[in-house]
Amino acid sequence: MEFLSNLINLGSTPTVLLMAFLVCFIGYAIGAVQVKGLSLGTAGVFLFALLFGYLCTLPGLENIPVIGKFYMAGGSDAKISSFKFISNIGLVLFVTSVGSIAGPKFFRDLKKNAKTYVPMGALIIIIGALVTTLFAMIPGIGPAYATGILSGALTSTPAFSAAKETAGELQGLVVLGQAVAYPFGVIGVVLFVQIMPRLLKVDMAKERALISDGTAAAPAGEVDPDAAADAASAAVEEKKPGKKLICLDSFGFAAFGLALVFGLLLGSIKIPLTGKGYAGSTFSLGTTGGPLIMSLILGHFGRIGRISMKTDLNSLKSFREFGLMLFLLGAGIEGGVVLVEQISQSELGAMLVVYGFLAGAVITIIPMVVGYLFARYICKLPLLNNLGSITGGMTSTPALGTLIGVAGTDDVAGSYASTYPVALVLVVFAAQLINTLV
Repeated sequence: MEFLSNLINLGSTPTVLLMAFLVCFIGYAIGAVQVKGLSLGTAGVFLFALLFGYLCTLPGLENIPVIGKFYMAGGSDAKISSFKFISNIGLVLFVTSVGSIAGPKFFRDLKKNAKTYVPMGALIIIIGALVTTLFAMIPGIGPAYATGILSGALTSTPAFSAAKETAGELQGLVVLGQAVAYPFGVIGVVLFVQIMPRLLKVDMAKERALISDGTAAAPAGEVDPDAAADAASAAVEEKKPGKKLICLDSFGFAAFGLALVFGLLLGSIKIPLTGKGYAGSTFSLGTTGGPLIMSLILGHFGRIGRISMKTDLNSLKSFREFGLMLFLLGAGIEGGVVLVEQISQSELGAMLVVYGFLAGAVITIIPMVVGYLFARYICKLPLLNNLGSITGGMTSTPALGTLIGVAGTDDVAGSYASTYPVALVLVVFAAQLINTLV
């Protein structure tokens, strides 16, 4: 045993990297398993990461040669900080890729469908907040735990941060609620966007033809006026003398990096929400909203002066999948460790976990179903626009990744990006209000 420890002498950084890519491999293997045509996809990484995080807290693990390097004592363990960093890197890569892909069509589609996407995002969050409030009023539960469940059920990091800020000394309950509800918050929406097309037995080719602008595609032989206008504008731009754009690299990595810089700066701006100024509650777009909005804007204009802000589409798709994997990997391992830690500190123990899981499932399912019915029967949205909007309203980045695979087109990202900012802002306010008023 001592020989093995000397032979394989892992430092802290190689250990974290080994753990991360081990989870990546096994998680994708789990996600590839299909049951009646349904699979977890990238969400399989999250599911195994949760289990892996739990296993790494088992007593006695630290005494096993080599494997003992994986042991984590709790949420304050140094390796958890590394996985938080990995998760944040993944999140900004994912949302910036989504925004860059959706940007060229985003504002045109939003103008046509704003009356649908804004109410859709608001409805989903309002329903979720009302259900959360009812749970918070149950004796022995309280708003801190309930808002943690809300942030987990809607997989919203900004809501989680806002809930912790307003929970005071009860921040541990917020963390526990989020950790318990997060797994179903991820997996529930991922399965929903796969089940609905199968349940409705839709012709996916026809649905793809409808998704670009929410209306039927132009009949054969007819020209789509929007597409023609876009092509004409691009052609005129190319012919203008002296207007050739400067591309800093063939892949567009420099443009992608600059979009991230501007996005992170935008996301760091804090707006006071109370009379206490910056000493009280504040709102910010954070590392999710800032990069998403900035990449949408830069993706729409495609330039800053004569510098091209376009990134190769294949690069964006690779960033999107890689980022989603890193985000789920880091969030899952941290969630597994924190879940064990919080349960051990809670007086109610397992019963509190069961309650939180069930409440989280309800808070995930009801807003999704109501939102779907609203979009289908009131707004008359095509199915893929409908599901894309639901992933945005539920602030579910993993479900968007799954939906893109199910739909076979990146255009679903447009309805996600149109609904997401509304949901992002409202879910933060909802978490703060429930914690303050209930």
